[in-house]
Amino acid sequence: MPVKIRLQRHGKKGKPFYWVVAADARAKRDGKFLEKLGIYNPNTNPATIELDVDSSVNWLQNGAQPTDTAKAILSY
Repeated sequence: MPVKIRLQRHGKKGKPFYWVVAADARAKRDGKFLEKLGIYNPNTNPATIELDVDSSVNWLQNGAQPTDTAKAILSY
């Protein structure tokens, strides 16, 4: 099962915030996920990022591939 670390959109129209999740690559963008790793809120200034670093590193060591945006968020 290929796992991706990616963003899942929440919030209302025009005011998005995102959950950073580990999900099966075949699942829908806002569908079922394996674990919630944190949140990303681009509406605040500066943008708010809260991550569970231990879980994120564990998923990466086990072969999860982050998307480009998730990779940029994880690099912080």
